[in-house]
Amino acid sequence: MKRAFLFVIVACVMWGTSGIFVHFLSPYGFTALQMTAVRGVISFLCMAGFALLFDRQQFKIRGFRELVLYIAMGTTLFGTAFCYFQSMQMTSVSTAVVLMYISPIYILLFSVVVFHERLGIVKGLSVLGILVGCILTSGIIGGGRFNLPGVLIGVLSGVSYAIYNILAKVAVRRGGSPIKATMYSFLFMAVIAAIPSHPTLIASYIAASPLPTVPLLIGLGLCTCVLPYFLFNSSLKTLPSGTASAMSIIEPLSASIFSFTLLGEEPDAFSIAGIVLILGCVILLEQNEMHRDKTTVSEQTENP
Repeated sequence: MKRAFLFVIVACVMWGTSGIFVHFLSPYGFTALQMTAVRGVISFLCMAGFALLFDRQQFKIRGFRELVLYIAMGTTLFGTAFCYFQSMQMTSVSTAVVLMYISPIYILLFSVVVFHERLGIVKGLSVLGILVGCILTSGIIGGGRFNLPGVLIGVLSGVSYAIYNILAKVAVRRGGSPIKATMYSFLFMAVIAAIPSHPTLIASYIAASPLPTVPLLIGLGLCTCVLPYFLFNSSLKTLPSGTASAMSIIEPLSASIFSFTLLGEEPDAFSIAGIVLILGCVILLEQNEMHRDKTTVSEQTENP
């Protein structure tokens, strides 16, 4: 259980770097759709290379239903990334992050209905506190850029993210490998984004400035996609989807810290309060989950 919590935290820190890559790639002409396509291609190639070297069984799909599941995961992953990047470009990084992480609300509702997970008082209050902390950390209260289409697209990124996590939970519960699920999700994400993203334009942007763009694009694939999604999917084997998704709200905390230290943004009192609130709620969630597991083990020992 502790390892699963650690996986989620590390994944969220990596996801928190997304705004950095979008910030530095946008001036070179890359659109949200093009960054989504490159992210998918690089991520798929990395995962496919790993599977080719260490476990070729990961390429085998067990029937039509599993194929459809992976296509659905790739579609929602495409929707998540494209809407997220587009919202960043139309509004701001902080606004896009907040809109994306309304998704724990959807996750908890889906988890209760689909997986029959119990929505306890502690979990509900923790998620509420995390969302409040997310708003405080974002800087929206202090007055941010407001763009209605960008806000609506940001909301769609949260919805797509919520559905993706539910599908990922279904995949691992059916015995699917996190490596295979993540690899095929990236593949179908790349296929969906490839054609409308004008690959020739992407090549021209890279040819014009290869030194900054190539490392940034590789980092966009590895740091914001391959490693965090693999770690997050792995955590779903032991963590309830609602808890894992609620903890993933750590991303806005990471994104804020990176923006303070790397992008020159200065934190205000609201941001600091939000960071403290998010950390406190995450700790509360972890302690509640560990206490529940200990209680379950104790009951199983007493009633074999």
